[in-house]
Amino acid sequence: MHAADLLQSLTLSQKVAQMFMVGFDGFVPNAHIETMLTQQQIGGLILFRRNVADVEQVAALNLHLQQINARFNSVPLLIGIDQEGGMVMRIEDGVTPLPSAMAFKNTANVADCTALTQIGNAELKSLGININFAPVLDINNNPQNPVIGVRAYGETAGEVYQFGLAALSGMQAAGMAATGKHFPGHGDTAVDSHVGMPVVAHDRARLDAVELAPFCAAFNAGLDALMTAHVAFPAIEPDLSIPATLSHAVLSGLLRNELGFKGVVITDCLEMDAIAKGVGTVAGAVQAVLAGADIVLISHTPSTQTAALAAVQAAVEAGEINIAQIDASVLRILALKQQYQMQNWASLVPSLQAASSMALSQRVHQAAITGSAQPLDKNKPVLLISAEVRAHTEIDEVALGKTPEARNSLAQPLSELGFTVSEHWIGLRPSAAELDAALTQAALAQQIIFVSYNATLNPEQQALITALPQDKLWLIAGRLPYDLDLAPHAAGRLSCCANRPAALQAIAEKLAEK
Repeated sequence: MHAADLLQSLTLSQKVAQMFMVGFDGFVPNAHIETMLTQQQIGGLILFRRNVADVEQVAALNLHLQQINARFNSVPLLIGIDQEGGMVMRIEDGVTPLPSAMAFKNTANVADCTALTQIGNAELKSLGININFAPVLDINNNPQNPVIGVRAYGETAGEVYQFGLAALSGMQAAGMAATGKHFPGHGDTAVDSHVGMPVVAHDRARLDAVELAPFCAAFNAGLDALMTAHVAFPAIEPDLSIPATLSHAVLSGLLRNELGFKGVVITDCLEMDAIAKGVGTVAGAVQAVLAGADIVLISHTPSTQTAALAAVQAAVEAGEINIAQIDASVLRILALKQQYQMQNWASLVPSLQAASSMALSQRVHQAAITGSAQPLDKNKPVLLISAEVRAHTEIDEVALGKTPEARNSLAQPLSELGFTVSEHWIGLRPSAAELDAALTQAALAQQIIFVSYNATLNPEQQALITALPQDKLWLIAGRLPYDLDLAPHAAGRLSCCANRPAALQAIAEKLAEK
């Protein structure tokens, strides 16, 4: 059935439900999500690491979700995930490792970016995922940005344009719906919208030349969907209390009317603090739809998801939201589902980690390394100091309490290469006691490796780097490569723009080179 005919067959509640994408806890559908599928007939789901045990389980989960949905709904589910590469890989074990966006840029090889992104997204599709919340089209032009950083394809519009479009091409070639984010641009901020409201105060001429340029290029290349930023843009929306996600001036005035974007507009999660601690998630859902959003994303709280769905339907029934706008949004959603043949979920077969794919991934990770280093001496023991995430965010995965391999440790690949390694863990903002313990061990060490994690944003890590003996120090930037500037005289300074296993393996091999 054509999308327009399918639209006419839906009730109002079914139409509104198509405009919601929600998340849930667990490796199997829980009671809440079954109710959302069978009674509310929502249109989409988002997966996080909390839904991932292994690739076999993910494939079974997605099949089960579509089967539940098909019993009550003729429209297939959107099943989405943030699988950007590098630091943001919700599914990591069992799939071909993808470098971070900035690592791709460091290789200076656009063709490899397209090819490896296509491989990664074809694997996702084989697991039953049909929309990826990537590529990131933000420009990392603020080194103090706590949330974008290596997730961006570069520090200039040209870099992001070049590699972002290469990634987009690879995703679409894999049959994956692509979602550019975070419109109109989250790069030049120093506040994480998960915990506050950032402001990009540039004038319109600057926005046109820089922040908006990669998005406009992606629109011209046929970008399927767009994710909004919970960021205020006073040059477009004068009210600083209204982020782009909730702004009619941004989503309808700028995005639809001026820039002519025809694809699906998805909000970033409305439970992020920039919304939840402002207008509130439920009221924010109504305001986002009024602004021009097609899909409302609410990732976590069941009661909030249910209340937001009811609030949007009530706003339509009261005439606050025009039914014509709902129809236009749902038509875009249905057309996207048909374009990518999302109804063919039952015929998918997992296809993962081909030998050629793994070889390409290894080569790209090696090519992405920046910096220089003297080789380590295998005849001398190595003290490895690793900064690790101990508080979960939507970007940072907690490592504490896991095995060394799962904790993204450089110890294992170094040991496999013949080094004797002892490891000392510290937090991202280590206490005085942690710093003292690390320095006590370092005083007796012959070779010291410090794997930092955004040290340029954390004074405590900076203090440790400064205090370590530079002639015995190899500094590995575990996320932001700007950390390398903190130790200009170290024996080694290397970055692969991530601390994921594939990146650390490449770093270990580099350190072992003679």
